[in-house]
Amino acid sequence: MRTRTLGQGLEVSAMGLGCMGMSEGYGPNPGSREDMIAVIRGAVDRGVTLFDTAEVYGPFVNEELVGAALAPVRDQVVIATKFGFRLEDGRSTGVTSRPESIRTALEGSLRRLGVDVIDLYYQHRIDPDVPIEDVAGTVKEFVQEGKVRHFGLSEAGAGTIRRAHAVHPVTALQSEYSLWFRELEPEILPVLDELGIGLVPFSPLGRGFLTGKVDTTTAFSEGDIRSTIPRFSAGNREANQALVDLLNQVAAGKSATPAQVALAWLLAQKPWIAPIPGTRRLERLDENLAAADLELTGEELDVITTAASAIPIQGNRYNDAGMRMVDL
Repeated sequence: MRTRTLGQGLEVSAMGLGCMGMSEGYGPNPGSREDMIAVIRGAVDRGVTLFDTAEVYGPFVNEELVGAALAPVRDQVVIATKFGFRLEDGRSTGVTSRPESIRTALEGSLRRLGVDVIDLYYQHRIDPDVPIEDVAGTVKEFVQEGKVRHFGLSEAGAGTIRRAHAVHPVTALQSEYSLWFRELEPEILPVLDELGIGLVPFSPLGRGFLTGKVDTTTAFSEGDIRSTIPRFSAGNREANQALVDLLNQVAAGKSATPAQVALAWLLAQKPWIAPIPGTRRLERLDENLAAADLELTGEELDVITTAASAIPIQGNRYNDAGMRMVDL
């Protein structure tokens, strides 16, 4: 597996592994906890070094899963987790990034992960009631205490990134970015480039849509978040199929899959981008990782970018305004 460098010299595998879906979000898990540990360790065996979790996933159980899976190889991997949601009775009731709540979250994450230090600690969502300077200052204290190595933001706007970075260097921004969500391109990517901050795109395959395995006939199981997302309504899936058709056309000429083309396009955008596609199956892991070796020519990249730009993507990516990108 090739490596990439995020901000502050943090070196990670070109492709990471998003672990949320192993505990929630996509309906009943087809595998057991032991199966998920095997997938995570299989990723390590294949050269993946960046693993992403959060206290809110589960809540809590995903961190425990990731910690148990990576314990034997702790010194070989980068573990990223997140704070920033208020958790009550096993569910999120909104955002909170008050300094005292962040410290409580940190201690809980360290305990569940079974580690002494968190490699990359993200604010999961912006709290409009807490200045980002206070958030960055609190994480700076954790770094000084040796409990956190790197500071990250998630779904933050350009102004917020600048303000946080002025207090403590931001290593990475984790935000949605893919061929069907490109709103980072006008303002966010230039700021990251200027400040030397890496990008860790989540949902780089559009929550499975860009794999070509989701269409108008797909029935989402109970607990699958896609059943509540406007972009996944039957009508919007039909309208957005044009993007998958484009990927299929390119993939046919490359002996690849549409998912691999979508990931290869993303990797080609900037050398400091390291996506974290999630999966619960080793065969899908192998498919995703192979995209790191798929070379798209400049002409192919131009064709994909131009054609994709002409396809108007239908439907919001969230039904909850609080989950969307915020710039304060």
